[in-house]
Amino acid sequence: MKFDDILEKRHCTRHFKTKDVSDKTLGEILDSVRYAPCAGGIFTVKLVVVDDKTAKKKIADACLGQSFIAEAPYIIVVCSDMEQVSRSYGSRAEIYTKQQAGAAIENMFLKITELGLSTCWIGAFDENPIKRALHIPDKVKVEAILPIGYEMGKSFIKEKISLKRIIRFNDWKITEIKGYEPTATSNE
Repeated sequence: MKFDDILEKRHCTRHFKTKDVSDKTLGEILDSVRYAPCAGGIFTVKLVVVDDKTAKKKIADACLGQSFIAEAPYIIVVCSDMEQVSRSYGSRAEIYTKQQAGAAIENMFLKITELGLSTCWIGAFDENPIKRALHIPDKVKVEAILPIGYEMGKSFIKEKISLKRIIRFNDWKITEIKGYEPTATSNE
């Protein structure tokens, strides 16, 4: 699959088949994280892979009752260990770890799409019950929850927003870039 096809196909899903995800496929998804950029070469992202039904239920409950999360064969809990980056960057550490976590999550999203699976970026959760359920140390920050599996049913892929609505050039008021015409969409 070409990169542009992966970008266009990538979307979130909330319905998963019970079909298992192979260890090889899971490994490829997890491996994609290693290629995320990191501040000062300090890699802060840590992943907790969950397939235990009881733990998945606890995580779904901690995600404000989003029960579909527990239906996925795997849940990846994306965390940041800020200890080393805090020593190097002080108060900026939290910004850098969030940026690195976001980049790692996007890498996984793209690999998941390439492999024919689906996920959903979950940011609505109570961190403390997740930490207790998975024995995550207090110093580690839970950044996101990614249920991973094969999508059930036909996906609805929302049309992507027009670049004219999000790009500014040299000034907030200038939305046109000389010599470039973004792909038109109905979201203009």
